[in-house]
Amino acid sequence: MPGTDGGAAVQRSTLRQQIADALRDEILSGRLEPGQEFTVKEIAEQYGVSATPVREALVDLSGQGLLDSAQHRGFRVHEYSLADYRGMIEARSLVTDGIFRGLVANADVHHATPAALAGVRRRGEEAARAASAGDLNVLIGYDLRFWRELSALFGNPYLSDFFHRLRVQSWMYAVSHLRRVDDLRGHLWSGHCLLVDALADRDARAAQDIVTAYNADSLALVERLAAR
Repeated sequence: MPGTDGGAAVQRSTLRQQIADALRDEILSGRLEPGQEFTVKEIAEQYGVSATPVREALVDLSGQGLLDSAQHRGFRVHEYSLADYRGMIEARSLVTDGIFRGLVANADVHHATPAALAGVRRRGEEAARAASAGDLNVLIGYDLRFWRELSALFGNPYLSDFFHRLRVQSWMYAVSHLRRVDDLRGHLWSGHCLLVDALADRDARAAQDIVTAYNADSLALVERLAAR
């Protein structure tokens, strides 16, 4: 029956996304480390599901640059280099500059209303609290949601998806170094609300200056940790 087939497809798609999200969280938490290999069977057994949605989820994560297909051995967590991270930071800066200019110049067109920015700011407050506490796991979750919601105001889903992927990949590289720090308080960026306030004041230059300083500090910290 068509209804039955459609329901099964939706259920499988949902399971596929749930597995992909769970594995992404495992990578960002550092529980799955760069270079670590695993098979579809191992993941299927871990989550108690069939191989099909697992394989689909792993292929999705490979397309996002988080995994590599290891021929005849399954999959491997991708290993980014410091040079890759520098490139990500540069790309992030170019994207945010365009987004900020667009939001400020055409706030009504891009739905950057005070109410919308207030919603993003609340997410930023949660991220800032986690950063100040040095809670990396909580910070990553709220930080990704903050930037996802902020970039979505621009109204271009292709740009928003690309930027989100950059954020995930850069966290993926940075987290392997940040985990070596016993106490991260004072090391993590907590300027989310300052950024939203600058955009609310329609000051794209100030917003980009905040992000430029943030990127420079993040890169300097990761470079120091990578050199150890």
